[in-house]
Amino acid sequence: MVIRDLTMAYGSFVIQHDLTFTIRRSDIFIIMGGSGCGKSTLLKCLIGLKAPAKGEVLFDKHSLWHAEPQERERMMRRFGILYQKGALWTSLTLAENVALPLEQYTDLSPSQIRELASLKLALVGLGGFEDYYPSEISGGMQKRAGLARAMALDPEILFFDEPSAGLDPISSKLLDDLILELRDSLRATVVIVTHELASIFAIGTNSVFLDPESKTMIAEGDPKVLLAQSQDPKVRQFLTRGEEHL
Repeated sequence: MVIRDLTMAYGSFVIQHDLTFTIRRSDIFIIMGGSGCGKSTLLKCLIGLKAPAKGEVLFDKHSLWHAEPQERERMMRRFGILYQKGALWTSLTLAENVALPLEQYTDLSPSQIRELASLKLALVGLGGFEDYYPSEISGGMQKRAGLARAMALDPEILFFDEPSAGLDPISSKLLDDLILELRDSLRATVVIVTHELASIFAIGTNSVFLDPESKTMIAEGDPKVLLAQSQDPKVRQFLTRGEEHL
C-alpha cells in the first residue's frame, strides 16, 4: 500500500498534510504520534471510511479513492479491521459475530460458515467459545473475538485501532504475541494505530510518526532504528518516555 501526498481535513481545518510513505507486504506498520495528531483519521482514509482532501491511497497500484464505488468495495473486502473496543454485536454469540461477513459476502452454506467461524476463533485461542456472548468473556477475549471476525474473509491487510486500549499489561502482551503469530502464519500485512511503547518496540517493523504541531509526518522507519538514530527531539521524547521499552 502506497500513500502519496495525502492531506486530511475536516472542512477547512487541516489535520495532516503531505503524507507520503509505503506499507510493505508483511510489515507490522505502526501509525504513531501524540494525542490529537490524526492517527485514527489516517486509518479511516486507509480503510475507505473518510476521503482525503488531497492525495492518493494506492492498493496494488490502484487508487482506493479514485476507483468506482463497486471497485472500491471490492478492494475494501481485502481489508480486515479490528476496532478499538472490538465492536462486537452484543446480541450475537462469538460464532455469529464472526459469521456476519461470511454470510454477507460469500455463498457458503450455513454449516460451512459455522465451521469457518469456529476455525477463525480457534486461530485466536477461542476454540470452544463459539456460543458465548461478548458479555460473558473478558476484555482481552473480546479483542481476540474481534480479531477473528476481522480475519473472516482472509484479508491481505489487517488494520488495528489501538488494540491494547483498556487491556492489562499481560493481556496486551498476549495480543502482541498473537499479532506476530498471525502475521507469520497468514503472511498478512498489519497496520496498527497505537501509542503504547511496549507494543511499538515488541512488534513494529516499520512506522510513520505524525506531528500535531507541524501537521505532517516527521519520521518514518523501523521504530527501534528511530529510537537509536533519530535526532528529532519530538520523536526522541515520544520514544523514550518511561521505561516500557527496556
